[in-house]
Amino acid sequence: MNNYIALVITFALSLIFLRSMDYIAQRGWMDSKLSRKLIHIGTGPLFVLCWFLFDDAPSARWLAALVPFAITVQFALIGLGVMKDEASVQAMSRTGDPKEILRGPLYYGIMFVVLTLVYWKDSPIGIIALMMMCGGDGVADIFGRRIASPKLPWSKEKSVAGMSSVFIGGFVMSVVMIFIYVTAGVFVGSITNYLLPITTIAVVGAVVESLHYKDIDNISMTLASALVGHWFF
Repeated sequence: MNNYIALVITFALSLIFLRSMDYIAQRGWMDSKLSRKLIHIGTGPLFVLCWFLFDDAPSARWLAALVPFAITVQFALIGLGVMKDEASVQAMSRTGDPKEILRGPLYYGIMFVVLTLVYWKDSPIGIIALMMMCGGDGVADIFGRRIASPKLPWSKEKSVAGMSSVFIGGFVMSVVMIFIYVTAGVFVGSITNYLLPITTIAVVGAVVESLHYKDIDNISMTLASALVGHWFF
């Protein structure tokens, strides 16, 4: 497919998903915290699957990165108050304060741009790191808060259930996405060859996410996952 057509399709699908979640949250059909995490979980896999639409031209990764870049710029403008978008604020903030978008959601978008440009389809490292950010961190907030479990000794705001959810969510999403890419012939070998690296990356990602640093886990956990990935790939 022509890369410019692929860009348009990727951008359209991303906007449809985001606007659908915005609409649902604004109408009150879903709690804003849940819609925020569903956006967190769902945007990544959708975007990475759209990479199949692009060819192997050197410019492909740059065109693909325009999608998260444009959305990230929009997040920044909304958070700074330059752009008014109440639906996005309701869907992506915990308390309805637009400035919250300047933290987690903004960092989320920045990591997508960086990992797309650095790794693209050349290595599974970027995809696994992105799936850890989407599945790990996203799933933890949904299930970790709903399952009663002891608090972690080194981080009283985090729980055993939350840390376990980071591992399980990141591991499952990484395995599914890598399996798709292996089946499509993008990555070589069998999916079994990737299970140990993904397990190790998921463990490290879960540990880093469990630390008490607020709002920057989209950066810290994702970078840690990518760094560990270099040991294996």
